[in-house]
Amino acid sequence: MPLEIIRNDITKVHADAIVNAANSSLLGGGGVDGAIHRAAGPELLAECRNLGGCKAGNAKMTKAYNLPAKYIIHTVGPVWYDGKRNEEKLLADCYRNALALAKDYNLESIAFPLISSGTFGYPKDRALKTAISVIGDFLLSNDMTVYLVVFDKISFTLSEKLFSSITQYIDDKYIEELPVDRYNQFEQRHIDFYPEEPMFSSREVLAPVIKRKRSLIDVVKNLDETFSQRLLRLIDEKGMTDSETYKKANIDRKLFSKIRKDIYYKPSKHTAIAFAIALGLNQDETKDLLLKAGFALSHSSKFDIIIQYFIDNGNYNIFEINGALFAFGQHLLGV
Repeated sequence: MPLEIIRNDITKVHADAIVNAANSSLLGGGGVDGAIHRAAGPELLAECRNLGGCKAGNAKMTKAYNLPAKYIIHTVGPVWYDGKRNEEKLLADCYRNALALAKDYNLESIAFPLISSGTFGYPKDRALKTAISVIGDFLLSNDMTVYLVVFDKISFTLSEKLFSSITQYIDDKYIEELPVDRYNQFEQRHIDFYPEEPMFSSREVLAPVIKRKRSLIDVVKNLDETFSQRLLRLIDEKGMTDSETYKKANIDRKLFSKIRKDIYYKPSKHTAIAFAIALGLNQDETKDLLLKAGFALSHSSKFDIIIQYFIDNGNYNIFEINGALFAFGQHLLGV
């Protein structure tokens, strides 16, 4: 699980290290900083007194004491003024330096709060964009599980433009599911009046609700290539490596290894879509890959519509997509 966005109290997260959004003195304060010091106990303050403070953008490590983590990485985020005082670079440095420190210590997991988005006043949508960008870049060349910890939904905000755009796309595309009994009544009425005329494409729209009956011949025709075989062929055709693919898909290396070894591997829908995103597949290619796993995209699923929104807009950054899915209360890709 390379990057997972979770809603939790960071002092309760089990990880090799948690990140403290500290002030420059490192002696505790309000918000996340104060909560971590209270939960860790007085020994943390005693150790921090010997660190000589910390400059904005830098990071320093201590033990975690009473916390479930092994270490605390303290980093000082920028105070937001107007966006013209190097705030974005300093915030990015916080994530880069904390990740670099975790890598130097050979840590396998690290949990971040949304740095500077509290009392330091950094706009939450901009803070989120920087966090996802830096963490995403790091994970493309490193193996580590990274958690972005959000205490409540208010703490997690997409840009108004993106949120509105996705909302409008959902409104335009979303179709309420027709209950099975009502659909059956409609279908029977159609057959009674038009026995020679096939039903229109409502079955395609309702694919997740009503499974289309297919003949044995149809089924056999579609057994020419399994999901695993199609995936591996697409990776070769795109000129990508295995590691590049599973990292862009936000998929664990061990899971990818299972898929490669088992040509009949049955992935979850979220895993199949994660690979489609990693490979930069268009709508038709994505639907074809999903079909190999026994799935389809539907306009009666908000999750599916959000995925289609990003594909339509040519945005295949899985970390940004997961940010949007989280904001809309949907299951994340690859985790």
